Amino acid sequence: MKKTNILDVVSRKLSPFILLFGVYLVTFGHISPGGGFQGGVALASSLLLILLAQGPRVLASSFPIGRISVIEVLGYGLFLLAGLGGFLLGLGFLSPLLPPPGTIFILNIVIGAKVGAGITLICWHLFQEGEEQE
Repeated sequence: MKKTNILDVVSRKLSPFILLFGVYLVTFGHISPGGGFQGGVALASSLLLILLAQGPRVLASSFPIGRISVIEVLGYGLFLLAGLGGFLLGLGFLSPLLPPPGTIFILNIVIGAKVGAGITLICWHLFQEGEEQE
């Protein structure tokens, strides 16, 4: 794919707004349409726009792949801990431990981080594999 100046400028200007929209979806998902999954996909799409338009080196300078991997693993672990917390207190798995909307809000943030990091890692590795084959 041939890279142009227009693609670079648009990706640099548009990506922060998509990232901000993803944060909005995650944080207000308990009171409006959205939530962890939708917000996580929006977060990942802002990073993937940089990856596709400017290449993996530019993305790796701002968001190292090691940190994204740690966020993905921590998201999974925190989600599992939140589920087991209710189970260990004699309630069901993922039972609300905090008064509304506390538990849902925290789970939205954890799921948003997990989904965003997971989709970014999947696409990053697919992009790297595509570059190796060319």
